[in-house]
Amino acid sequence: MFGRSLLMPVWHQFWARKYSDTGHVTLLPTLHFRLHLSAMAEKVADTTIATNRRARFDYAILETFEAGMVLTGSEIKSVRARHMTIAEGYVQVRNGEAWLHSTNIAPYAAAGEYDQHDPIRVRKLLLKKKEIAHIQREMQKARLTIVPLKVYIKGRRAKMLIGLGRGKRQFDQRETIKQRDADREIGRAMRVKI
Repeated sequence: MFGRSLLMPVWHQFWARKYSDTGHVTLLPTLHFRLHLSAMAEKVADTTIATNRRARFDYAILETFEAGMVLTGSEIKSVRARHMTIAEGYVQVRNGEAWLHSTNIAPYAAAGEYDQHDPIRVRKLLLKKKEIAHIQREMQKARLTIVPLKVYIKGRRAKMLIGLGRGKRQFDQRETIKQRDADREIGRAMRVKI
């Protein structure tokens, strides 16, 4: 269930006394158990910070990738306070690195004026070299776009789910609306029968 056991042995400087039949006393080190806090951090579920609901409507998402985000101190505090929007964001790949554009992380109020960040600055995304190479190949092969789908906290780090997608035409969007309405009607009919 977890990467490590919740109970980890820890040596303390406590000694237990062992009495023998002859009355001889020997001191033995004792082994105590304590709760391992990093295992508890793994137990906490991922918390979603922001979602781009419009992306799945405007784009047919073909593949998704999980990317880390390079943030400053005031930015991560603002993200944890859920002051982030990714609706207008997009990702560009330049010189073997992925960069996030047009996302807004609001200034962190408690940081004061001196340590504030630029809300709409370009941020670096952390992906493996193989993933970046695969994304570049797919983008050159077919005209695709990289769209941010979701931002969440995983463990103690901010992660972003990005999707490699193809833009939908107006007809495709109408089909999506029709399919969603049909699924909604089926769901209503099933609830009424039960």
